[in-house]
Amino acid sequence: MSETITAQKEIFPGVLGQQKAKKLMAKVLGSGRLPHALLFRGPEGVGKQLFARRLAAVINCRNLAERPCGQCPSCKKYHSGNHPDFMVIEPEKGSIKIDRIRELCRTLTYPPYESQMRVILLEDVHTMRREAANALLKTLEEPPENNLLILTADASRQVLPTILSRCQTMPFYPLSFADTARILQTDEHTGPEEAVLLARLAEGSPGRAVLFREAGLLPLLEDLVVFLSDPSADEPVNTGKALEFAEKIAALKDELVSFLGLLKIWCRDLLLLADGQPQLAERGIILHKNQHQHRKDWSSVQIFAKLAALDRALHQLNRNCNRGLVCEVLIFNLLSSRTGHHD
Repeated sequence: MSETITAQKEIFPGVLGQQKAKKLMAKVLGSGRLPHALLFRGPEGVGKQLFARRLAAVINCRNLAERPCGQCPSCKKYHSGNHPDFMVIEPEKGSIKIDRIRELCRTLTYPPYESQMRVILLEDVHTMRREAANALLKTLEEPPENNLLILTADASRQVLPTILSRCQTMPFYPLSFADTARILQTDEHTGPEEAVLLARLAEGSPGRAVLFREAGLLPLLEDLVVFLSDPSADEPVNTGKALEFAEKIAALKDELVSFLGLLKIWCRDLLLLADGQPQLAERGIILHKNQHQHRKDWSSVQIFAKLAALDRALHQLNRNCNRGLVCEVLIFNLLSSRTGHHD
């Protein structure tokens, strides 16, 4: 791409945060030297795919005076999600398949349908197996003219070195809690209080916050925390209620690991309370209106026992142990750890 793009307004409308990526991309666009392959790397759900879609719209906007204009045929097609020169390749059953990569390579031998540049978004390339990556390497090294490949990857996951070395990497970061809450209120019609709490629990990832909300994790989390924090639960243990919670969290399926992660955030905030630092408990449900329901008489030893129980459960789930049994043992360990004893 040889021509420069001078933005007279925000070139990434609707993308909150990611100021570093915006500045880097504006500089690249202004230079007129667009790399053939970009790698957007950062936490899940912080706007990497949205940024890629906005970039594609900027590149192919037909209004040379002001990009993106939002009004030209190309911009309207991007807005509707029906642009013929924008391709998306997503993982299927956990990974990007080699057949999809081979199909992509064949498609790239033909010119774009109607645009200056065809843009291909390959999502979550950290899921790509070596054979699929090898099939993509030649295209990454010498892509056919008028094609831009944008790859996204989770910052916490490994990307094959052969992929990394052939892309210009742009880092993405968690959003501020304020920006995350704003997105939830504007796009998801979430109430202000719930939006702030979800933003903290999702640690600045709007995508994760939406998943938490859609899966109903927040009401379940609050109910379980109240149950675990109830002084009347000390003796005797309400076995029926405990088994009911175990059944509910086991039924979460794909969201179970995230839910246990939220319980770890709760424990982390309990440690801050126990250490006399409630002002540092910025991310968890300790700041919720039901703060008085959280146990303030637990020692750090008891709270660390809860964290250890959660870590054991996560390890067992990673080893494909029976999730129902894992959840039952976990709930009773979380209850028994109030006295410092656990299985």
